[in-house]
Amino acid sequence: MPADPHGSSTIIEVSRIEGCTLLRLRSPDGTNRLKIEVVAELGELLARLAKEARPLVIAGNERFFSVGADLNEMAAHDSLSGYHFSRLGQAVMDQLDRFPSRTIAAISGNCFGGAIDMALACDLRICAPNATFGHRGAALGLITGWGGTQRLPRLVGKARALQMFCAAEKLDAGEALRIGLVNEIADDPVATAVKKCQNAE
Repeated sequence: MPADPHGSSTIIEVSRIEGCTLLRLRSPDGTNRLKIEVVAELGELLARLAKEARPLVIAGNERFFSVGADLNEMAAHDSLSGYHFSRLGQAVMDQLDRFPSRTIAAISGNCFGGAIDMALACDLRICAPNATFGHRGAALGLITGWGGTQRLPRLVGKARALQMFCAAEKLDAGEALRIGLVNEIADDPVATAVKKCQNAE
């Protein structure tokens, strides 16, 4: 991956632990932006890992699961490149949705925009008490293009999903659990997710 002068390039670390595969997002600035090359890399990883059929856990760091797509990158898109980016994101989230083993998003800190779409494509979502969720695009004149407009209403209901999308609402962990956006709150989401993967085997 080429160097990023803004220090925001995200990598995906792959580790195999205790009967599951852990994908951890890491970037120098800690925000774990989902740039186009990161989304493409995730798709390639999912294609390879699907052959192993091991449970999958996706995580970030303690302060950021991910802030979602890179707004500077999105601002540089024209209509054609924006369309292709949206279609790529949809395809990769569909890959995650169809992954042959259990998938769990282990969420700490901020989870915004496309990162919510990624979490929604997982079978389960476990978050830390400090987790914060938001589809903030409406505040910027944007709407998600990675499948969240379909998956979120199915999970929390149409009215609640519209409130999140149109009001650019932010939710804390307690509210996310109350409406069904997450399945569980845990002090250590990764450890809890790994345990659930072991129990699923």
